Parts: sequence; structure tokens; C-alpha cells
Amino acid sequence: MKRMFYLAPALMVSRFVPGAGFWGPVVLLVGLIFFHELGHFLVAKWMGLPVEVFSLGFGTRLVGFRWNETDVRLSALPLGGYVRLAGYNPEEPEAADPHGFLNQPTWKRLAFYGGGIAANVVITLVIFFGIGVHQAGITSAKPLSSPLLVLDVPQGLPAAQAGLKAGDEILAFGDLKFPGSQSEDAVRYIKARPGQTIRVTIRREGDTRVLPVVPRNEGGQGKLGIQFQPTDFAFERRPFRMGDLGTGAWLACANSTRLAGEILGNFGKLVTGRVNPREVSGPIGILRFGSQAAKAGLIQFLHLVALISMNLAILNALPIPLLDGGHAALLVVERIRGRDLPLLVKERILTGGFFFLASLISMVIALDFWKLVKH
Repeated sequence: MKRMFYLAPALMVSRFVPGAGFWGPVVLLVGLIFFHELGHFLVAKWMGLPVEVFSLGFGTRLVGFRWNETDVRLSALPLGGYVRLAGYNPEEPEAADPHGFLNQPTWKRLAFYGGGIAANVVITLVIFFGIGVHQAGITSAKPLSSPLLVLDVPQGLPAAQAGLKAGDEILAFGDLKFPGSQSEDAVRYIKARPGQTIRVTIRREGDTRVLPVVPRNEGGQGKLGIQFQPTDFAFERRPFRMGDLGTGAWLACANSTRLAGEILGNFGKLVTGRVNPREVSGPIGILRFGSQAAKAGLIQFLHLVALISMNLAILNALPIPLLDGGHAALLVVERIRGRDLPLLVKERILTGGFFFLASLISMVIALDFWKLVKH
């Protein structure tokens, strides 16, 4: 019964979201939150401070158990989590501090705020390390008949003009079905139909739709302007070598660094208004993407988990009140000025952060619902 209560919130939501399954929502909405809060918890224990509550979710306590002095619980709203130190809550500046969190050295308090961020970064590194070790041992990959994954759609060419996007899965070109045909068959099919309308059946965010596309005539051959590959391969592997660990470590660092740069760039575009609202996804979008990635295979799903984990790390590192980065920023400001900020100022800053985050979350969820209705 405890496990059913533990999975209930994500499962209930996933049942009402088209294209969402079971395991994707559970892992993405519960697993990553758990490891983030576990990072805070472990740093608090390392500091010797008792943790009163370790909660997945907010609001009413649904179920849980007591581990030493800690109430480990599942709460009603599964959109986050928190670790509350015994007798002290950073969201309540006037709260008593009987166990001395405020007396800890600044670097230790910063370590506590950064514990969850570090946990998410470690998860991303571990996932990319495992994928790198796996890929290092692959000697050949034979494409299998499967839906075609769209890799790139250059602008200004027929495919982009028809609305095809990177990440779409192609299920059919006209009467050419996938699975059932090979990617080479698709290339020949397109080249043989310059100037003719091809009905392309795709799957996007769990929805199936048909887009009419007319290949451009180039030298008597049709050209759509699209790059794709099968979604399923048969791999041949060699025995494991110790050098694969080094390859995995290098790929973990390289891919995590690249991913962090891309996410920071996207946050910058979001702040400056250069991001299309349709490209922003919240909890409902994550439900759908998680389910699709889980169905596409373990590697694709792990890539998505790494992406979401790094997003959580960077989001929480931003100096926004109520987030980990906001608490750390306030602490740094206090150390620079040599004394604590007045309680009233802290309360106003945290209240402003609450309303900002609530507005942001509401906007993202509204966009999620808008995209559901639009599709």
C-alpha cells in the first residue's frame, strides 16, 4: 500500500495526459526530486544537523515513516520537495535555530544550499558516463525497420515549410510505412516524386498527425530538406575493456558541459523573450516527453533524464528567492555587508520570490494545457 500511495500523484496525472504512460512520469516527477532533496539531506547529516522532514511534494502529508529523527513523507502535490532542518526553515527567517544552522561557517551553509544542485549534476554525469561506456563497446549498428526520427529540418526547404520539426517520428511517407520499410526506401520514395504531394504521417508529443509535403524538383529528383534515421538498431559489441571507463568519463564531462551551456543559453533567451512559448514545457510536457522517451528505448529515456536533471540543477542555482541559488545569494550578500539583512527585508524578498515562482509555474502549466488543446 505504501508503494501505491508513493506513485499515486504522478499516476493520477498521467492518466489524463494524452501520450503519457506510467514509468516516465514516475521517474521524472519522483526520482529526480528524490535525489535533489537527498543531496540536501546528506549535506545536513554531514554537518551534524538533525533533519525534521524529508518530503517529496508539498502540502498535506499522505504517507511516510520515521527514520531516526526524520519524518520521511510523501505529500499531496508532487511538483517538488523539501528538506526541513529541525527547528529551522530558511523560508521563515524569524524561526528559532536551536541546532545551530545559522552558526555554521558560511561555506558549510552554502554547501547545504548547493547539495541538491550537486546531486542533479552528479546524476547527469553518471548517466552520460554509463551511456559513454556502453557506446564505447559498440563495433557496429545495423538499422532496423522502425519509425524514422527527424534529426534536422533546415529552414526554407519543403519539410520545414510543411511544419516538420526535429524530434518528430515519421510513421509513413504516403503508402510507405515505418516500421515495414527501411530508411533507404524513404530516400528513394522522395527522390522519385518531385513536385508531387506526399502525405507524411508523424508522431509528435504523443499525437499522430498528417502533413502534406511537396518535394522540390532538383535535377529531376525530389528533395524535402530533412535528415532522419531509424529509431531502432541491432548492435554488435566487443568485450569490455578498461579503457571504456576513460571514454565514458570523457564523454560524461563533455556532454554535461555542452548540455549546461545549451540550457544556460535557453534560459537567456527565455529571459530576453527570444523563445517561442510553444517550445516551453512544464510538468505536463515532461509527462509526455518522459513517456515517449521510455517507449523509444532505455538510451533515449536516459538522455531525457539527464536533460531534466541538468535543467533542475541550473534552475535551482539561479539567484531567485526561495530557490537554492536565492538562499545562497542572500547569504553571500550578508557576508559582504558584514551583518544579516533585517528580517522584514528577508520576508519581503522571499514573498516576492514566492509570487514570482507561482506566476512562472502557472504560466508554464497554462502553456502546457494550451498546447494540449491546440494539438
